[in-house]
Amino acid sequence: MAIIIGVPPDRSRHSASHSLAIVQFPLRLIERRMLAPSVGHYRFVRDDGQALDFAPGQFIQVHFAYADGTATKRSYSLASLHDHARGAGDPVEIAVSYVSGGAATALFEGLEPGGQVQASGPYGRFCLMPGDANRRYLLIATGTGVTPYRAMLPQLERLIDERGIEVVLLFGARTPAELLYGDEFRAFAAAHPRFRFVPCLSRELPAPGSPHAHADVRHGYVQQHLAEFAPDPATDIAYLCGNPNMVDACFEALKQAGLPVPQIRREKYVSSK
Repeated sequence: MAIIIGVPPDRSRHSASHSLAIVQFPLRLIERRMLAPSVGHYRFVRDDGQALDFAPGQFIQVHFAYADGTATKRSYSLASLHDHARGAGDPVEIAVSYVSGGAATALFEGLEPGGQVQASGPYGRFCLMPGDANRRYLLIATGTGVTPYRAMLPQLERLIDERGIEVVLLFGARTPAELLYGDEFRAFAAAHPRFRFVPCLSRELPAPGSPHAHADVRHGYVQQHLAEFAPDPATDIAYLCGNPNMVDACFEALKQAGLPVPQIRREKYVSSK
């Protein structure tokens, strides 16, 4: 499971959550599937007949109790593809990383279609900003940190069409089996030449001829390959999401490349049981 720690830039950055009131609501599970051996994709609908209006990049919190009755919560970035005004019945999608012995893992592994969890939100400011005038986005992630970028795909498609931006998604995983939403990102890259999907695999490269094998696959960690894409303060805004060590390493590398802090937007995921 992940505790999401937003790392805000300077005070000039405004919140993408607008003036939405934070609410609590029931979510009913309608579908679940495995994205990787230890990551599940969960598809809910709000069970109170209301819509969950959110900005891509935001997250929700799921509320539950430990065995002794102590209340707790976990944070999950929204993976829902957000390409229209939200309506009642629209899916609320998240990716859940399983942690051995974790209380939240037990909650989700035991949740069957039709089951309910309590949630609140949306929260967070890890979003594409309306006033951005950059020519390129560098989106960098590890593990479930790629989830908000899935939600951003419709927004990125519009920005590619309207402003001609370029996007590079560097996604770090250990093996091809752990490339969450990899099929979707590859398909998006194939349909949009200004979007590059660059999987960085630290342990195992894809077998020749497999769907995961393509020219942009790299061996190693994302921070090892970031310099290849020549971060430029005149053109780039970078997003970093996932493992804190990766976020910190890439943050320092981007600063050394000259990007000012407001052009580097960060969110760290810390595992919790």
